[in-house]
Amino acid sequence: MKEINNIVNKVVEECDNEKEKININIQNSLTVEELMAIESIKKIDNPFEMIGVKEVMKDLNICKTIVYRLFQRDDFPSINIGKSNQVMMIAYLLWKMQKRV
Repeated sequence: MKEINNIVNKVVEECDNEKEKININIQNSLTVEELMAIESIKKIDNPFEMIGVKEVMKDLNICKTIVYRLFQRDDFPSINIGKSNQVMMIAYLLWKMQKRV
């Protein structure tokens, strides 16, 4: 997962335009899970988009009460400002993949 975090940081630093493509050369061999994560992230239009409770609720097929509890967990990568609960799409996907492994 360290390699994925490095890739994400590089994309954030170098990407001025949402449509710009970045080629990243990876020297170390990656695990199957890391390769799946990279390929999944490539297919998303804007992996840095913020999603809310409704989107997480639909994706995980759970009720709103459980989603609010999820947003309060320490291991969930959410941003809670007042009553607004948001999570970055890429962080959510990586969290979800880590929980499935």
